[in-house]
Amino acid sequence: MTAAHAAAQLTEIVLAILAAPLLLGWVNQCRAWLQNKSGPGVLQPFRTLRKLALKEPVLAHNASTLFRMAPFAIFGCMVVAAAIVPILSTALPFSRAADAIALVGLLALARIFIALAGMDVGTSFGTLGARREMMVGFLAEPALLMVLFTASLISQSTSLVTMVDKLSQMELAIYPSLAFAGVAFTMVSLAENARIPVDNPATHLELTMIHEAMVLEYSGRHLALIEWAASLKLLIYSCLGIAIFFPFGIARADDPVGILLALPAVFVKLAIGGFLLAAIETMSAKMRIFRAPEFLATAFLLAVLAMLIHGLLER
Repeated sequence: MTAAHAAAQLTEIVLAILAAPLLLGWVNQCRAWLQNKSGPGVLQPFRTLRKLALKEPVLAHNASTLFRMAPFAIFGCMVVAAAIVPILSTALPFSRAADAIALVGLLALARIFIALAGMDVGTSFGTLGARREMMVGFLAEPALLMVLFTASLISQSTSLVTMVDKLSQMELAIYPSLAFAGVAFTMVSLAENARIPVDNPATHLELTMIHEAMVLEYSGRHLALIEWAASLKLLIYSCLGIAIFFPFGIARADDPVGILLALPAVFVKLAIGGFLLAAIETMSAKMRIFRAPEFLATAFLLAVLAMLIHGLLER
């Protein structure tokens, strides 16, 4: 690992940590604009995190060590996952040590921690949210794997760096397999990030929410870490979609100038993606919870079709 690789890796981690709340604020602001509202401002997530970080957490009497350590474990999983996904450059030592399957495993590990923490205190809403979260994960993870396998069939590797290098060199055209995989990835991203139509991040109605039900007992800096991890997850999925479906502009290895040029490119892509996410949420209505399996089953079917179409076209 050269000094340039280490610098690129450190730059990407710091950028992901700082840009995650900014992306969430941009999505919320765009959603407010589309609803003809003024909105809280793009920097509102930073204010919320600062307010929560300055407060001492209030813990239940029966909270175990797992409940106390879960926010740190979840945030750590998201930071490592962000270090794997090529955001600015492919000169990432962590990405070469872990492939797309390991990325899905990290996201699953964070889900296990937040589900266990939701059930730890023993509240009914925490257990309800944990069961719903595991149901969504059980259906979303296979679809995400099929999407990544479609890209790996094209690049002949499950390494995200190799995927980006191969896909960025392809001619600019509409590929049917990637088109189906892109729709499936969008559906999985909405479900995994607790966005409309699967979940509503702005709701506080315990009977309908999924993610928020698991973190009702958290407060202070523990809640700040969980909220920061949630924004990191949104950034990870956004950057993963950019790396697979719009890899143009991502710098190649050992290209410091390319990294500087990739920085504004990734911000433009994230801004466009955030606006499209806000538009999807504005035009959609939250579905009933028992319709979520049908939604994710459709995503899995589209991802499988993407693999089959790639196999047929390669013959």
